[in-house]
Formats: sequence, C-alpha cells, structure tokens
Amino acid sequence: MVWATAPLIACAIDHPVDHDILNIPIPVPDFRYFISGGLCAATSHGITTPIDVVKTRVQAEPEVFQDGGLLESAQIIIEKDGLEALLGGLGPTVIGYGIEGAAKFGLYESLKQPFLSLLSSSSPTIPYFFASVLAGAAASLLLCPLERARIRTVTDPTFEEKNLLVGLSRITQEEGPSGLFRGCSAMICKQVPYTIFKQVSFDLVAKMLYGIVASATLFAPADVKLEVSVGAAFCASILACIASHPGDVLLTATFQDVSSPKPLPSVLSNVYEQRGINGFFTGIGTRFYHVGAIITSQLVLYDFIKQLLGLPATGS
Repeated sequence: MVWATAPLIACAIDHPVDHDILNIPIPVPDFRYFISGGLCAATSHGITTPIDVVKTRVQAEPEVFQDGGLLESAQIIIEKDGLEALLGGLGPTVIGYGIEGAAKFGLYESLKQPFLSLLSSSSPTIPYFFASVLAGAAASLLLCPLERARIRTVTDPTFEEKNLLVGLSRITQEEGPSGLFRGCSAMICKQVPYTIFKQVSFDLVAKMLYGIVASATLFAPADVKLEVSVGAAFCASILACIASHPGDVLLTATFQDVSSPKPLPSVLSNVYEQRGINGFFTGIGTRFYHVGAIITSQLVLYDFIKQLLGLPATGS
C-alpha cells in the first residue's frame, strides 16, 4: 500500500492547492519562498529603475523640479545628465532588492504560522502584522548598505561612474564601516510600514476576493487566480505607498547629506522646517507610479513563481 500511494502523493504535492487537500504541512522555513521573493523583487525593482531615479531626484532637489510630473521631471534629468542617468543605481537596485526581497518574503511566510500558533488568534491579521514587522526590520538591515550606494549614485555627481563594489568601498573609506548603515533607522521607518501594508493587505485582500468568488459560485477559485493576484496586489500598492512615503522622504534626506551626517530626529525636524507637513509627501505622485508598478508586478510575479515551485496561491 505504501509503495502504491507514495508516487501519487509525491506527484500531487507538486500542485499548489494539494498541501491543504492532502493535509501535508508546508515546511517552515521553506526555501521556495526565499527564491520566489528574491526573483520577483529583483525583477520588479530593476525594470522600474528609471521611475525610481526620477522620484529620488525630485525628493533630493525639489527646487529644481518644482513638483513636476513624472514625464516632465524625467525630461529635465535627460536634458541635464543624458538618457543614461535614468539607469543610475541599477546594479545596487537589482542586487540590493533581490537580497531584501528574499529575506522579506521568506521570513514573512516562515513566521506567519509560528505567530498564528503563539497568539492563538481567531483572525490572522495580528499574527501576520507581527510577522511582517520582523521581516521588514530584518530586510532593512540587509538592504541599508546597498540602498545607501544607490542613492549616492543617483544624487551625487561624483558617484555617477562608480559600480556597486567601488561605491561601497568609497563609502567605507570616507565614513568607516558604520557609514554603510547610516540611515538604518530611516530605512526601518520606510520598510516596516511598507512591508506591513504590502504583505498583510495582499494576503487579506486576496483571501477576501477568493471568498467572494467562492460565495458567488460564478467561477471556480482556480480559474481566477491571476485576476485575484492583480486586484489584491493593486490594493496593496496604494496602501503601501501612502504608509511608507514619509519614511522614503526621510531616507533620501538622510543619505543625501554626505558632509554632516545627522540622526533621524534632526533629519525629520529639517524636513518639517523646510517644507512643512507636505514635505513628507514630496514626490508622492511619481512614487505612486513607481510603487504601483513595483508592487503590482512584484506580487503577481511572486504568486506565479511560488505556484511554479509547488506552493499555494496567496489567499487560496
């Protein structure tokens, strides 16, 4: 009997929904979540690098761009620095966010079940919240040096010709090894809210949409996986952008001033004094395009890759 059923089970659990059907727990931690997260994050951030460059330059030099739109600001950059400037920081972006995505998605998925068991909550919202906080904080530490190099490449003309390794080496020579982690508190202010609203809302909205589909009985849940992924990812992108934008502004301001490093409270005070409350939302119009493109493509790609690797669709 064992010999007869073993091939069936080995084949069946290659399909996403069969973990639940066969009551076979998904291993924790599962490397497939880390692989899926790294691939989707590197791809989505890499292809949106030009938008990220425009957003970062608008935040760093608001007096130059005067809250112009995405296309107008991009045109100013091209006229001033050439078309290649829109690909500034591509290397740090792809490598940094590939590592960050692997950690963020992998840790979040790995921590959900332990927190569900620990908190014994009837709702997954609070356990997922704690899982996303820890995943976002850990990913911030890994991303900080690479994001520091990316922003210097985009905003500092003396860094324009530097590759990733040369840029990291130069920062270390100028400021010591601790300089690579300068702005880590600002990074956490951005990445933790970003992770909470991206990961948790994607999970919960996808689950809600599958519930609506199941109750309507118009379609089988398996037939609308792409539509559910896109809809949930788009909702997550709006929430994550709004929640994390003040931290994004603080991060750019922290990394931009290389002459006199300031602690986070001082940076926060400077932004408020110079621009008021609205200063914490400088460039949000451009970032809506950037984050919307990143998160929607990233989460849809994440769902696709992890299903290819035999994991269930998010919310299913």
